[in-house]
Amino acid sequence: MAEETTYDESNIKTLKWNEHIRLRPGMYIGKLGDGTAFDDGIYILLKEVFDNSIDEFVMGNGRTVDVTIKDGTVKVRDYGRGIPLGKVVDVVSKINTGGKYDSKAFKKAVGLNGVGTKAVNALSSYFKVESFRDGQVKVAEFSGGELTKEYDLEESSQRKGTRVTFMPDNELFVNYNYRMQYVEEMLWNYAYLNRGLTINFNGQKIQSDNGLKDLLGKKLSSEPQIPIIHIEGEDIEVAITTTQSYGDDYYSFVNGQYTTQGGTHQNAFREAYVKTIRDHFNKNFEVNDIRSGFVGAIALKVMNPVFESQTKTKLGSNDIADEGPSIRSFVMDFLTTKLDNFLHRHPETAEALLKRIQQAERERKDLAGIKKLARDRAKKASLHNKKLRDCRLHLNQGKNERKQDTTLFITEGDSASGSITKARDVNTQAVFSLKGKPLNSFGLTKKVVYENEEFNLLQAALNIEDGLEGLRYNKVVLATDADVDGMHIRLLLITFFLQFFPDLVKKGHLYVLETPLFRVRNKQKTFYCYSDEERQRAIAELRGKPEITRFKGLGEISPDEFREFIGEHMRLDPVVIGSDTAISNLLAFYMGKNTPDRQKFIIQNLKVEKDLEEELTAS
Repeated sequence: MAEETTYDESNIKTLKWNEHIRLRPGMYIGKLGDGTAFDDGIYILLKEVFDNSIDEFVMGNGRTVDVTIKDGTVKVRDYGRGIPLGKVVDVVSKINTGGKYDSKAFKKAVGLNGVGTKAVNALSSYFKVESFRDGQVKVAEFSGGELTKEYDLEESSQRKGTRVTFMPDNELFVNYNYRMQYVEEMLWNYAYLNRGLTINFNGQKIQSDNGLKDLLGKKLSSEPQIPIIHIEGEDIEVAITTTQSYGDDYYSFVNGQYTTQGGTHQNAFREAYVKTIRDHFNKNFEVNDIRSGFVGAIALKVMNPVFESQTKTKLGSNDIADEGPSIRSFVMDFLTTKLDNFLHRHPETAEALLKRIQQAERERKDLAGIKKLARDRAKKASLHNKKLRDCRLHLNQGKNERKQDTTLFITEGDSASGSITKARDVNTQAVFSLKGKPLNSFGLTKKVVYENEEFNLLQAALNIEDGLEGLRYNKVVLATDADVDGMHIRLLLITFFLQFFPDLVKKGHLYVLETPLFRVRNKQKTFYCYSDEERQRAIAELRGKPEITRFKGLGEISPDEFREFIGEHMRLDPVVIGSDTAISNLLAFYMGKNTPDRQKFIIQNLKVEKDLEEELTAS
């Protein structure tokens, strides 16, 4: 018989505002994380503070924001109006307190719920706010949301504005580290959406003169086939082009906020573009042919936007304003008129666009028969569990179910895949086993994805044939040996994804599994070391003569040990492509035919395997 639980006055608890945020941080900033993923909490904290500075700029106050990140501490200084001096403490420590509830003070702002900066305060081990205004400064300091010191008003000669300094709490964001590439990309997005704004980040100046046109120019993974179409209107801006890449790519924004998960405005953009193209050419093209190689960006300004989460990554609003048109009709009317007019005025662009659609149409028809055979092979292989050892979450709920905590490990060889399969969490972790080295797919057409058994089955396992919407695993992890052959396999797989499914990389789903190079132990303690520096520290701590094992391959690591490396303490390196990197040029350099430039690069950076072994095993 189950033990009876009590429910009385002692079970009723009242949490302080900061205790609630610290107890349920996911409600406010999404996941915590350590900084390896672009949407980890430490970046949301920065965004919440920076949003306030952007809202000041949008309201015409201050054209510069200074951002510095050093040793895990973040400083954001704007030159806006400054927080009213008598409310500085309340604004950063009292829920539902802020100036954005007054639409006269802030119009079309990002932060509207009075929580953002409070969440940063509550989740930081150190938080300091300074407001410069009316020749005075007000300063307050906090720890975990608790006020530790409030300073009296003092005279100040500094320019008006606000400075926030914070250090994320290491107990919540364990071993966190800001990856500057992620921060730069975030700040560039702010610059594209706010022409005239200058962001000074760690000594680097970030600013944009051409808005979304600059954004597309920097984001493109290959050369555009048509000049970037840039159209602007009241409360809306759009940029469009096409490339030879497969699939389509969207960047959407609301009130300067990058909505990575899209929403009503992005859906309207996708629909309006298809309708405009069909109407302009007076032909009922297939949707996928129209969108093949499409790259577009849209930015809207909306009164009182409604987002589907505190992190504001997906717009839920249906209307531009309280008494305005729906977002769908607003975007549809704008694009069907302005884009159609543009194509009539620029017939050479319209002709190039038409040729790209017709090319996609031909490729689709050529692939039709091959794709059917490939799907049949994939289905048969799945029935016999030939390559994929799936997780229970998918086996029980259907292959198209997507969960944020699912992971697919891609391994090579029976021993490695066997160890990971035995050690994994069978509920959320799946294993795909490669046979030998994959084909170098650089320069090949998508036909090879269906004709090559390894690629076809991998694509089917991920369910990404028609884009990322059906992606079955949130994290795709390359688990190869840390030797020359393992590195080569890793490079070939990255080439495959960049060539045919670049969004998987650009959207932050592809990772490399870090596995220990050494095990250092005595009878009392064991250390797994991922570098020679960690090995040296372990030897120093254990003293004496500990047993040192050098792992040369994943197959040498027992399943019991593997549980340490793919569980709670799993170390992943995200595969990140810089926003200013053209994928076609990158692949041509590393994976194309030998060139003098690459030969020179190899010679200058050459370390033969013997040298690497000596470095790693030297005492």
